[in-house]
Order: sequence, then structure tokens, then C-alpha cells
Amino acid sequence: MDTFSLADLPLDLVPFEAAARSVGLVVVDEVNGFATAGCGPLAPVGPDDRIDRMIAETDRLARAFEGRGQPILLFLDSHVPGKPEPPYPAHCEMGSGQENLVPALAWLERSAQATLLRKDCINGFVGAIDPVSGRNAVVDWVNGHRLEAVLVVGICTDICVMDFVLTLLSARNHGLMPSLADVVVFEPACATYDLPRATVDALGLPATAAHPRTLTHHMGLYLMASRGALLAATAA
Repeated sequence: MDTFSLADLPLDLVPFEAAARSVGLVVVDEVNGFATAGCGPLAPVGPDDRIDRMIAETDRLARAFEGRGQPILLFLDSHVPGKPEPPYPAHCEMGSGQENLVPALAWLERSAQATLLRKDCINGFVGAIDPVSGRNAVVDWVNGHRLEAVLVVGICTDICVMDFVLTLLSARNHGLMPSLADVVVFEPACATYDLPRATVDALGLPATAAHPRTLTHHMGLYLMASRGALLAATAA
């Protein structure tokens, strides 16, 4: 079998300046159930430097966006009790507290610049569709603010963040958001979980449950960039 390294999937990360354009910030699923230690089956089991950095960078950006009067959209993974989302165990159920923003970002619930959008599936773009009217809250948000770019952060890089970004890019290309030119992913404010193969084996889980963080984070970034997303190393 061929071997490869991350260098075989190169990334091009660039600076991104949000202040000079019409830009909105999108925060994906930085809720307790994914980012607060011990808060549910999909949360980290203990302190996690990578997730802590994601939250700190998100807070910094959100405060800058609010100070400039730029819009912020936050997805909150929120599920009806008793209706888990396969293949994952029940998590972020409404009323559990897991579905709420992490404490460091809870101030955004009171921000006039913030729109909070609860979703019941991995893909936030799909979760933003009203099943009755067919209207999409993300499309309405982008068009309502005539955004030229969106800056995306959150968890997990290769799951909820990637699904949203890929679908948003296709919706942009399809002409649903005429003003939208750039979809930007800010790498320092993205994170995913770590489940190495050795841990999978020790827990008696199937081998396919393996999810090494460094590799899957990199793959998520690579696939988003391959579809047309811009990757940012710095953002202000």
C-alpha cells in the first residue's frame, strides 16, 4: 500500500482582513456538548488545548465583529430528546444544557449583532431550511446583509464545519447569494476530536471509529480548500 504524509496534501493559509469588507462571522457548534470537558458523550473528557484555543480565537473575533457592527451567525447543535443522529449517540439534546454555547461565548446570546440558529443535523445549511416554507435562514442572513464574504470557525473541522462550508460554496456557485464572493475558514479557530486507533482498540470499538485529530483536521481543511474555500492563518 502506498504511504503518504500531510505534505502530500498541501495547504495554503493566508491572512484575512475582515474589517475592510462586508463580512459575516459564522460560528459552528461551539456548544457545551462538543467543547466543554465532561459535558456529554461527544465532549472532551478533560482539558483540551486545541479546543481552548478555538474558543479563545472565536471570542476574540466575535468581540471584534460586534465592535464593528458586523453580523455574527451561530449554529447550536440541538436535538429533540430521544431522536439521536446516527451514527452518533444521543447528544446536545434540548434541555440537557449540552446544546448551549460554551460559557466563554454565552455573552453572544445578548448581542444585537448575533443570530442564533439551532440545528438538528450535521449540515448547518440544511438545518437552516424551514421544512414548511422551504426558506433558508443562512441564505436570508447573507442576502439580508449583502455579505461579500463569510468567515467560518468552529467544531468539528472535518464534520459540521466542512459540511456547512461545502454546501455554502455550492449554494454560492448556484447563485443563491449574489453578493457572496468568498467563504473563508479560519484554521486557528477550528478544532476536531481525537480518537487514535490504539484508543479505539482498547475500548473495543470498530476500527472504523478511529479519528486521529491531526490527520482529520488537515483533511477537512484540504477538502474545503479543494472546493474553493479560502484558508486563513490570521484573521482580524
